[in-house]
Amino acid sequence: MSNNPLLEHTTLPLFKQIEPKHIKPALEAILADNRKQLQQLLKQKKYSWNNFLAPLQEMEMRLQNMWAPIEQLNAVVNTQQLRKIYNQCQPLLIQYHIEFSHNKKFYAVIKQIAASPDFKKLSLAQKKAIQNSLRDFKLAGAELTGKNKKRFAELQQQLTKLSTKFEENVLDVTNAWFLHLKQKNKLTGLPALILQTAKAKANQKKLTGWLFTLDIPTYMAVMSYAEDRNLRKTFYEAYTTRASDQGPHNKKWDNSKVMLKILDTRLELAKLLGFKNYAELSLITKMASSSHEVITFLNDLVKRAKPQALLELKTLERFAKKQYQVDKLEAWDINFYAEKLKLHQFNISDEQLRPYFPESIVMQGLFTIVSRLYGLHITEIKNCASWHPSVRLYQITDANQKLIAYFYTDLYARSNKRGGAWMAECRTYLQHADSSKQIPAVFLTCNFSQPVGDNPCLMTHDEVTTLFHEFGHCLHHLLSTVPVAAVSGINGVSWDAVEQPSQFMENWCWEQEALTLISKHYQTQKSLPHALLKKLISAKNFHSALMMLRQLEFSLFDFELHCHYKSNHPNQIQSLLDKIREQIAVITPPVFNRFQHSFSHIFAGGYAAGYYSYKWAEVLSSDAYSRFEEEGIFNPETGKSFKENILQRGGEADAMELFKKFRGRAPKIDSLLRHNGIK
Repeated sequence: MSNNPLLEHTTLPLFKQIEPKHIKPALEAILADNRKQLQQLLKQKKYSWNNFLAPLQEMEMRLQNMWAPIEQLNAVVNTQQLRKIYNQCQPLLIQYHIEFSHNKKFYAVIKQIAASPDFKKLSLAQKKAIQNSLRDFKLAGAELTGKNKKRFAELQQQLTKLSTKFEENVLDVTNAWFLHLKQKNKLTGLPALILQTAKAKANQKKLTGWLFTLDIPTYMAVMSYAEDRNLRKTFYEAYTTRASDQGPHNKKWDNSKVMLKILDTRLELAKLLGFKNYAELSLITKMASSSHEVITFLNDLVKRAKPQALLELKTLERFAKKQYQVDKLEAWDINFYAEKLKLHQFNISDEQLRPYFPESIVMQGLFTIVSRLYGLHITEIKNCASWHPSVRLYQITDANQKLIAYFYTDLYARSNKRGGAWMAECRTYLQHADSSKQIPAVFLTCNFSQPVGDNPCLMTHDEVTTLFHEFGHCLHHLLSTVPVAAVSGINGVSWDAVEQPSQFMENWCWEQEALTLISKHYQTQKSLPHALLKKLISAKNFHSALMMLRQLEFSLFDFELHCHYKSNHPNQIQSLLDKIREQIAVITPPVFNRFQHSFSHIFAGGYAAGYYSYKWAEVLSSDAYSRFEEEGIFNPETGKSFKENILQRGGEADAMELFKKFRGRAPKIDSLLRHNGIK
């Protein structure tokens, strides 16, 4: 145990030394030590922040620091050995948290501290952490008794296993599917970068021709550029039937029963706590006050977006018929002809832009923007210890060269790596009892196309926007000045406000002054031509109503599913999705489409009954950005205000209160509609 790198007190994880054999022993050691320490803390006669909650924070942070890198490794280098050990550890963690949350004396101590005269003397962050703790005790079943308490614990274990299984099925089925092509005539229209990647994959397998997989860069390129309609249909069917009973996949990865069990478990958990459904339970930690408020908010956006979405679709259909004699657009045609229409209307395409967004220029431009906004400096730390050769480590310092934070980037798609893009905690800012501070750190993960040959990673503008989005999350966690871990960074932030800083950062991807910083041709080193830049900005809201309506479809499906789900009704997931599509969608997918079977956000992530948060937070982010539009997008005083009122404050105060401090008023929906070009 003395040689276990996961038990070392280090600023950053010792990735070069971590092996699967270290994980379970380290976890067991920390859990045992924490249990022992809790018992010692509970033996005291008087309780306060300093003698109880401060040492408790240290215990929890040691566990967090050990487990966070393991969660990241499980997501980005998911080997069978690591998965096996990870799944063995999950029940241990859940049992530990159940023990703590169901410990009556522990709960009584928190209530005692909250009721003591000294509570008023505590800092805002300390008070908020205690209030959140009391809330979370209730939500974790602390007030349940007898059979109900035992059942609640069983359900928590079960839900964790089911969510993990859901994500594993999606990963496995995505990794398992491939298409080997030898005929070049089927590949007409595909970008050179995608063909080079497919050729390299074939070479790795010692095959001739091209090998295509279902990673996002490949899938989106095929759907947007492949002239062969049958090839597009093949990819569409393979992608939209992942982990389901449909399509070309082995049904051993079918998530149908897993989804029902997840929903059954959530409903039973909610009812044990006295809620009618899981949506009601979910809202306890959100800004929205009721299910009615969420549904009304989403339906109002549907009413505003749908008329324009219908016009956008009709324009696309007329274009496809007139220019390409296509009488009926199928689901696998939409992206392809949309790209053609975009080129026709604006004389611009993602592939035209891609050479101007090499990774190094985009990253340096992003860092320059952050420097101008917040007075920060970002530099790479060379030869970092990491889990893959493509991973990079950076440090953030302030104007006085004081170290603020670290972040890792893992930007390229590869096998055994979860799809999508995300930010995850590695370390959380906090102040120790001796006044020393823990330096925060995060993992920034994306799935862009890997560099091929001598060419760097070249991004589409959509990928640049994704990078900025995730970096907004990073800044929210890394710039925290809240010394209490439970409400530092993204911790304790209302879930429907947590997307505000990320969506906020996306705005700089559309500003001319910012675009000149993040773009330069990877071969000629020439800046993005002014004419092309103008076209990009002009095309910003191309099909924005269609895209908004699609997000609203997902949001309503998620929320209404968790509002109205009933056990023992096996077909209700699909029937509810069909009903919502009938009401609001303008594009109806084919009957084999099983999008929900890989909807990891709500079945394996933290967005159950909360996917609406993206649109809710976009109201906040758009309105916040409108102040920058009024005062200057690089105005340092405005940037300082956003940093001090939003980014540095974490979850120590109510999200609406923090927004009002920055904006001077409550948020308005007008900026969201204007930024999306919806009238």
